[in-house]
Amino acid sequence: MSSVEKMLKAEISGDAAMIDMALGLASDSGCFHIENTPLKRGMQNKNAKWDNPYMGQMKMLSEISALSGVKYDSVHSEDETAVMTQLWMRLNDVSNEMEQVRDRVSEISSQIQETEGELAIHTATLEQLSHLTGNEEQSFDVDFSEIFSCQNMKVRYGRFPSDSYERLPYYEDRDVCFLKFGEDEGYKYCFVFAPVDESEELDEILTSLYFERIHIPDFIHGNVSEARTELQQDIEKDKANIEKSRKAMEEYIGEKKEFLSGCFTRLKTMYDLYELRENVLVTSGRFYMTGYVPEGSKKGFEDPFVDAGFDVELRELNKKEESDAPVKLKTSRFAQPFSMFVELYGLPGYTDTDPTNLLAITYTLLFGIMFGDLGQGFVLMLVGFFLARKSGSTLGRIMKRLGVSSMIFGTLYGSVFGLEELLDPVYESLGITFLPFKTIANINTVLYSAIGIGVALIVIAIIVNMIQGFRTHDFARALFTNNGLAGLVFYVSLLLMLIGGTVGIKAGGPVYVLCLIILPLVIMFIHEPLGELISGGGFKIHGTVGDFIATNFFECFEYLLGYATNTLSFVRVGGFVLSHAGMMSVVLALSEMAGKGGSIIVMILGNIFVMGLEGLLSGIQVLRLEFYEMFSRYYTGGGKPFKPVSINFDEMIE
Repeated sequence: MSSVEKMLKAEISGDAAMIDMALGLASDSGCFHIENTPLKRGMQNKNAKWDNPYMGQMKMLSEISALSGVKYDSVHSEDETAVMTQLWMRLNDVSNEMEQVRDRVSEISSQIQETEGELAIHTATLEQLSHLTGNEEQSFDVDFSEIFSCQNMKVRYGRFPSDSYERLPYYEDRDVCFLKFGEDEGYKYCFVFAPVDESEELDEILTSLYFERIHIPDFIHGNVSEARTELQQDIEKDKANIEKSRKAMEEYIGEKKEFLSGCFTRLKTMYDLYELRENVLVTSGRFYMTGYVPEGSKKGFEDPFVDAGFDVELRELNKKEESDAPVKLKTSRFAQPFSMFVELYGLPGYTDTDPTNLLAITYTLLFGIMFGDLGQGFVLMLVGFFLARKSGSTLGRIMKRLGVSSMIFGTLYGSVFGLEELLDPVYESLGITFLPFKTIANINTVLYSAIGIGVALIVIAIIVNMIQGFRTHDFARALFTNNGLAGLVFYVSLLLMLIGGTVGIKAGGPVYVLCLIILPLVIMFIHEPLGELISGGGFKIHGTVGDFIATNFFECFEYLLGYATNTLSFVRVGGFVLSHAGMMSVVLALSEMAGKGGSIIVMILGNIFVMGLEGLLSGIQVLRLEFYEMFSRYYTGGGKPFKPVSINFDEMIE
């Protein structure tokens, strides 16, 4: 176990005109967690923040990025303050130039969108005309202009579902002509002709046959072959124009990229710093800013403010400030990746104990026990090394540690990629007779050992809770609860009595039962009044006696069930040890059945399957044991994360 990193309260003040400089120094420090500055007695508050003056420029940059696809780089200068001051002086000029860039980018983007629209129309039209290129029945070789210029004839072009097309003979007695020119899966493509005075009847017939009309654009002229040739030329022209416009956009953005990136960096910095003003108090021409700084960063944080002429005070936290202080985990190098799990559950409070180190040790231990195999553990470690080096993955760093643990227990089990006898000669040559430990041959030992591990971890969790209670002067938590001294005595004494009865040792006489089982149970039953008593409030029962008895009876019953279920939950550790060995025995059996040719392939595929399935399930089950069987006894979470102020260059302002 370890404590969280110690924080100092930081109070900074200075000339109100220098707010942005102070916020910039706070951001550059990388270690200042800003809080809303409270109004002190006698002060008159003046809001330090109005509408952000950089909102318009930031939205303009976002628009340029959306239209052109440009990704801005963050460009930094050695003298950021001078650069920002210069930019502020030239803000109108910069805005005008950005407007020119936006207008040009918008113009090119509109050209691209318009041409892409034309390309889509030309492509779709060419697809529709492909059904009129002719087939074995007949071909269409008439000028479209002549077809659609008919004054006494209504013309429709479209498609029928195939089953509807089969019903067309029923309409042979009507003044309607159907000409089929093509088909595809489920549809027949046709021209339909009818006299103008029967157009309404024509549309009714087509509707009843689920006819889907296809509109041929007015720009289509000539016969099908001529129209297709013209469309293909238009499509090539559209593509060339799009490529030309995109190239023009790329060249233009290339010319303006440095200018835009510089504007984005400065404006985003000024925008974010201005947003931080909502936490700053301004009164009587001075600003006041408060927050938290890690104790180890005190000197590096303080010196730049002092050099710039600001008043800075860094002091120890009082009790009220401790309850609201942000949390920065302080863990060992080994445990650091496992802080991901702690953050998933919830950070500890500032005065609580950081459980990351204990979680890292127990998680690694339990996973190694459940997934013990020298070869598979080595592969897991290699994958972890690759992920950690390639992408800095936290999961990869965890996998490295779990892989080593699996290798250690795999060596004890004598298992190498499921081959249980491979290490036997090694142990024989060393004269070690009690290893390797054959899990399948010692099922009872595995299961009893798993329960023993569970008991040890539950006891550790209760002891940690007691220590935490004493540290925070919560003596009721440390002494009288089911996870305090009373619960520890009850749990251990009951287990010893049960174990003694199981192995034939007489245990649990009247005095033993009265003092070590019944008395702790009674203390847990009345733990709330006892807590009131030792805190100086007297022995008080809240509510009626009947409600108190009923509530605490069921609570104690829940405690008993919790001790039993939490302990038995660790049987799954042994279960996974046995299931891992069982699955690998199946892989070996299949490998033998496959013969010489397929044996190696089966072994490789089988190991990959077992590593993927068992590795995932073991990781999930261990995390469940950590959260439900251990954290529930000593850890509540609910802490506030330490978030140093910084400029978020990944965020765009829409």
